Amino acid sequence: MGETATGRGDAYARDCPTRQLLDRIGDKWSVLILLLLGDRELRFGQLKQRIGGISQKMLSQTLRALERDGLVTRHVVATVPVSVSYRVTPLGRDLLAALRLMIDWAETRMPEVAAAQGRYDTRAAADPASSVLPAR
Repeated sequence: MGETATGRGDAYARDCPTRQLLDRIGDKWSVLILLLLGDRELRFGQLKQRIGGISQKMLSQTLRALERDGLVTRHVVATVPVSVSYRVTPLGRDLLAALRLMIDWAETRMPEVAAAQGRYDTRAAADPASSVLPAR
């Protein structure tokens, strides 16, 4: 496992668990779910309704992964039909502070990013050989 001299993980090492966690918390669905849950408990259907574009399968997979990582808890109430809700754990709340900073930055800087994308796209269209665009 990739570790540094301090005993902490080395996120640059292929086999470092920190890298796996970064994959999870850097995933758009995980970020959106955690931000939406914030300090409230929501049912699966409420999450699905609020997060545009997420499939039921992806929501289920992401919630399971977040639960496994200790970032959310799943609460089942034995009613008919069964009611399942999710809440951010203290560990997840700790992460929320950093995620909120990232979202604030993205929302504040989006006009600049959009302008940079426009400039890049204009240059790339004028001279396609000068830039390699990422596959979409």
